[in-house]
Amino acid sequence: MAATRLIPLHENKGKTVSQCLKDRVDYAKNGEKTEKGEYVTAYECNPQIVDQEFYSDRSQYIRNHRVPTNDVIAYQIRQSFKPGEITPEEANAIGYELAKRFTKGDYAFIVATHTDKAHIHNHIIFNSTNISGTKKFRNFFLSSLVVRHLSDTLCLEHGLSVIKPKQYRDQEKRTDYPKRESYRDAIRDAIDRAIARNPKDFEELLRLLEEEEYLIKRGQNPAIKRKDQKRFIRFKSLGEGYRPDDLEKIISGEMERDPEIRKQNAKPEKKVDMLIDIQAKLAQGKGAGYERWAKVYNVKQVAKALLFLEEHDIRDLDSLNQRAKEAADHFNELSTTIKSAEKRIAEISVLKTHILNYAKTKDVYVAYRKAGYSKAFFEAHREEITLHKAAKQAFSELGVEKLPTVKQLNEEYAELLAKKKEAYREYRKAKQEMTDFATAKYDIERFLNLEKEEETRAREKAKTKEEAL
Repeated sequence: MAATRLIPLHENKGKTVSQCLKDRVDYAKNGEKTEKGEYVTAYECNPQIVDQEFYSDRSQYIRNHRVPTNDVIAYQIRQSFKPGEITPEEANAIGYELAKRFTKGDYAFIVATHTDKAHIHNHIIFNSTNISGTKKFRNFFLSSLVVRHLSDTLCLEHGLSVIKPKQYRDQEKRTDYPKRESYRDAIRDAIDRAIARNPKDFEELLRLLEEEEYLIKRGQNPAIKRKDQKRFIRFKSLGEGYRPDDLEKIISGEMERDPEIRKQNAKPEKKVDMLIDIQAKLAQGKGAGYERWAKVYNVKQVAKALLFLEEHDIRDLDSLNQRAKEAADHFNELSTTIKSAEKRIAEISVLKTHILNYAKTKDVYVAYRKAGYSKAFFEAHREEITLHKAAKQAFSELGVEKLPTVKQLNEEYAELLAKKKEAYREYRKAKQEMTDFATAKYDIERFLNLEKEEETRAREKAKTKEEAL
């Protein structure tokens, strides 16, 4: 199964055409994404200087033709495959055949297969000017559908599944959206991971956060932010257990880390009474009209709760409490599964980075060792040696005896991602079920309490009347 998208590439403001072509091509050929260029193929061009060849063909066309403003300099086809269904070699071959058929062999192109994500995907970039420099590719109406059709045909030829299109009326309409993680929660997660690595002091903690590509502002009030954030967030505003003083005490052992501290720092959820305490509202000065409305509202809420109990064949309060508890336990179990998968996914991302750094800097470190750990050699190759040492330290801390391959990590990453996705589907249902049971339980208990309160008030009123007589 493959999802496709055709993207016209234009000249960026403030950059030349050659710079734009180089940027787009360099991203596609990125060695960390293509296994050091192993999965980069080309047609009628040299992958090493493909941007220059594209520019040369374009220049030849410009000499004899007029070029409109904001002209398309190249086209990109993104082709993403279902996780675990295809190998990088086969994906690259399919991408090459797709580009060849779509351009009919008249335009030079490169195919770069990226393996850094759970889903293997192709970046196909073809020149907007043909090989002879005499004609431009014109993006025709519904060209994206043609790309999709060709891609589906190739997938079927290779024994892969295809996406079956649905009519709009048959498509599932999304109504529930996963809660978006806030910047503060992401920062707290990063701090938790850094604390787990047992830093010696607060400064080392900051360095560990910088390794995760967080920006740190040091000083009297240290602050932190992610690269995609606009503003820094001060540590002291992250809440108890995350202030600089608290972190220093936790690192030194003077203070224990409370696992419940995150819940205390979270914003309390607003509780809404599903049933209105009519007498309490009347005591606040509400009138007879409000009393009539509130009674109707309460009756409706109880009716909903009773209908819910009947649908689930619940006949007593003990059964309701038991079902509500089971729903909450199931939700918490799924939540734990998702968090466990997310934790391992984060570990795999860090491990992949260190494995790539280790491989890139291995030769330099061997030369450094042969040089007798020379200071001059270290200064000349400080960055590579530092990356290599950091990778070795990470392997030691993670307890990695035999380094897995990036391919193995990608497979595990894909499995975890699929497991997390499947758990999320059930998670949303479990959350709704837990909410429904909790709401019904609250409504029934509130209604029963109101009845008791009404009876108590009636008895007190009768007693007061008797005493007055």
